Parts: sequence; C-alpha cells; structure tokens
Amino acid sequence: MATDDFFRARLDQMIDLRHPLAVLAQRLPWTQIEAALAPAFTHQPRPGKVLADCDLFGTSLELAGAAPSPAGRPRLPIRLMVALLYLKHAFNLSDEAVVERWSQDVVWQYFSGQDYYTPKLPCDPTQLGRFRKAIGEAGVEEVLKATIDTAVAIKAVRPTEFERVIVDTTVQEKAIAHPTDSRLLDVARMQLVRLVKRAGIALKQTYAREGKTLRRKAGGYAHARQFKRLRRTLKRQRTILGIVMRDIRRKLDDATAVPEALMQQLQTMLARAERIRTQRPKDKNKLYALHAPEAECISKGKARNPYEFGVKASVATTHKSGLVVGARTFPGNPYDGHVLREQIEQSTILLEDIGVTPKQAVVDLGFRGVDEDNPGIEIIHRGKHKSLTAPQRRWLRRRQAIEPVIGHLKSDHRMDRC
Repeated sequence: MATDDFFRARLDQMIDLRHPLAVLAQRLPWTQIEAALAPAFTHQPRPGKVLADCDLFGTSLELAGAAPSPAGRPRLPIRLMVALLYLKHAFNLSDEAVVERWSQDVVWQYFSGQDYYTPKLPCDPTQLGRFRKAIGEAGVEEVLKATIDTAVAIKAVRPTEFERVIVDTTVQEKAIAHPTDSRLLDVARMQLVRLVKRAGIALKQTYAREGKTLRRKAGGYAHARQFKRLRRTLKRQRTILGIVMRDIRRKLDDATAVPEALMQQLQTMLARAERIRTQRPKDKNKLYALHAPEAECISKGKARNPYEFGVKASVATTHKSGLVVGARTFPGNPYDGHVLREQIEQSTILLEDIGVTPKQAVVDLGFRGVDEDNPGIEIIHRGKHKSLTAPQRRWLRRRQAIEPVIGHLKSDHRMDRC
C-alpha cells in the first residue's frame, strides 16, 4: 500500500455494501459501458502537411504531422461521468447539485469507482453537459442497454417479460415561455438589435421604448379581453419589426467587416423573425420560440393543460414489471401510430444481447390503423375489443400502468424539460 494511503480507510470499509447503490456498483457492466463510449472521446486525426526534403539524392516529399491530434487535456474517467449521469437523473438533481453532493457522499463515490474518500468536486458542472453532447443519443442508449442487461443478470425481471411491452407517447416540453404573439414580436426585435450592435452597425431607430410600451399594452388588452385594441397593438408591433428588419438588410448589403459567424447568426435570426412577423393564429408550422425552432404545439387532451410546447416523446415499458426498455423523441409531432415501428425497433436493438424481441404491443387508441406497418408485432388496443381473446383483454386492462411510469419520469427523473 502506498504511504499516502496508509492512514486512509477504503470506501468499501466505510459503507454498508448492502446499500442499493453499492450492490448496483458491483453489478453494472462498467467495462462494457466504457468500451462502448470510448470511441466518442478518441483524438481526431489531423491531415498533416507535405514537405519537400532536399538531400544528395535529390528532392523527396514527406508527409509530416499526419497523426491523431494530442490537443486537449486528459479526459475524466468514463465510469465517473456515467455514474454522475445516473445519480443526476435518479435523484432529480441539477449539474451543480450532483457534483456538490458527490463530494460529500461516500456511497456515491463508491458507486463512481473511487477507492478512497475525495473531499472535493469530481469535475466542473459544465463538463456533464459536454459529456452528454459527446456521447449523443447512441451513448445514452448504450447506458440504457447496460441497465436492462443488469436487471436481467440480477433476476429483477425475467427475459420472457420483454416479449410484451406497453408503448405510449407524451410531450417533453422545451424551456420556452408561453408563446404569445406580442412577446415573440418584441423578442425578435430585441434579438436583432442585439446582434446588429455586436456587428458594429448603427440602426436608424431601435424602437426600444415603444416596443416595451406596446408589449405592456398587449398584455393588459389580452387580460381585459379587449381584442380590437390587442389586434391594433400587434399590428403596430409587426410594423416596427418590419422597419427594423428592412433597415438591417440595407446596412448588411454595405457592411464588409462583419465576421462570417456573426453574419450567419444575423441571417438565421432574420429568417426566423420574418416567420414570426408573417405568421397568423390559424397557420400551420408556426414558430413558437426563436432559440428552439423545433418546438411544436401539441395537444394531448388534458383538461388542466390543453396545449404543450415541446417535442413528442415515446416510452416503452415491460407489461408486467414496468421496466423501461425504450425512450426516444420524434420531432414534427407525428401521428402516434407512426412512431410505433421506430420505438419497437429501438427496443429490439436494446434487447439483442438478451435474445428476446417484443412480440406484443399494448397501446391506446392513438395507435390504431398501423398493423400493416408492423407485421411482426401483435398490436392490442381496445378498438379491437370484440375480437380479442380472454388473455388479451386481461393484458389490455394493464395498459394504463405506463401512465404513472411516465409521470415519475417527468416529475422525479428530469424528463419534464428537454
């Protein structure tokens, strides 16, 4: 044992090894997870340069510098970062809170693969976000696959249970404010003015004071249900946004010193502002947020929340134990039935090491009419109630078991916000 560790107690001697996290730390296939995620962190190859070398035998060409780039500091252990992601979502904590609690909790440190207690933050909180972006959707699926394999290995679920799954859809809301026309028009004007100021271009007028007044008036008129005044205010907001946009386009034609990246941002923002200026309440494919153009207005029939602004998400669980065996998002607000094939395909890939594929899918009426698109899957919903057998009707009574699973995912495990 090293001298600096002589007076330090190991974590496995400080904790109860029967703790759920301690048991899970010994059962998860960490080697498999690290091998699956390691390619995302390999150094990228650099092209190199061709150099001419003169010697006694004449001129020869040599390729120099063609090797993986050693740039960047050494990365943190993959097991540590994956463990932090597990703990973050299991305990519904932010990036800042999870690293702070990790430095105080010996069980969490044991789960992350540490041998001795470390009284400092494991990493900067921003590194968790960069790690999520680096592994991408494929990396998250590998982590979910490892969780499923572990559940089978510890006999928490039988392999035969994966043959019957429950599939349902929900909305993963985006971090946007309620998209009123007045607010979108004013925010578009302010964003354009801010970008133009960064580019060093002086506008004839920015309408900052009038824009603030119009936005306040629109809120008051909408609350008082004075819709004629509200429409007149919105018309004026569209007018001043158009004036600002035309002034920017004229100045951009003569501008030469604007950086290319900033010019690209300006062109993108101008296109989005034009969509906001011209769209009307009954239009399709509306823009609901400048920073999140992929957000859709989705109605799921809820009395308390008629419309949700985000991305449609699908979740698949086992019929008996409720273990999540698939989850993915579908931009564009497709029909529920059209997402079933891709959801079953994802679940089949995640279960390939177990040797079982889903054969029955218990769904709600939103998945009607897609039997031909899913030839290998027996789709069960109450629209077929007269033709169902007694076991199938019994399976159908448990379809709503997925609803509390989705509720816990959204309220307790950070799925409520995309």
